[in-house]
Amino acid sequence: MRSDRDPAHSPSPKSPFLSNDEAASFLRLSPRTLEKLRVVGGGPKFCKFGRRVTYSLADLEAWAAERRCDSTSDPILKKFGAELRHRLGR
Repeated sequence: MRSDRDPAHSPSPKSPFLSNDEAASFLRLSPRTLEKLRVVGGGPKFCKFGRRVTYSLADLEAWAAERRCDSTSDPILKKFGAELRHRLGR
């Protein structure tokens, strides 16, 4: 019988990388939006391991922090909103 406290059988620490779906959930975006942003640019930095795309939690937090606004009239909101609409073709 194995012990739950046995270090050889304890779960591995959480990965510092998130999948596309996990990153989208973290940012409250559609996974498809992140996919499009990878192609057209303007999204968070990502890593490729073979065919697998991952996002660093630190990069997601930094990308989100760059978009922090004080009000709806904040110039940064207009800049990033227009840039995002242009890149996504909306």
